[in-house]
Amino acid sequence: MPVLIADVVDAPLDLQAHLDAVEDARQGATASFVGAVRNHDPQIDGEVTHLDYSAHPTASETMAHIASDVAARLDPDGVARIAVTHRVGRLGVGDIAIVAAVSSPHRALAFALCNELVEEVKRSLPIWKHQHNTAGDDVWSGLT
Repeated sequence: MPVLIADVVDAPLDLQAHLDAVEDARQGATASFVGAVRNHDPQIDGEVTHLDYSAHPTASETMAHIASDVAARLDPDGVARIAVTHRVGRLGVGDIAIVAAVSSPHRALAFALCNELVEEVKRSLPIWKHQHNTAGDDVWSGLT
């Protein structure tokens, strides 16, 4: 199973580039996920204005391990193709923070891989989120 893209970058993310990376004539299904910065969060009062994402220096390497591990668990035959990237830096409301695309011969595997990939990134990728709101308050997430 090829992991074609697994990275952490400080530039805007492109869903189409991820979809193009996993395209293959042998694949009958593609599942994707786009996570964007929303204007609210239950952890803070007021409207979210922006986020600052910070990452450990090994975050890109960790992303590659996450993608490979998820693939090994859910796709032991190695038929799927995976592309996933998380963005760091300052992101405004509506900016894309994560993109994942997975293709496979059938939809069940594509959906399962995409879902587990995003959940594992959320659990294990060493990235910290610093949220800011209109009241001037801020909250850090992912510090533990």
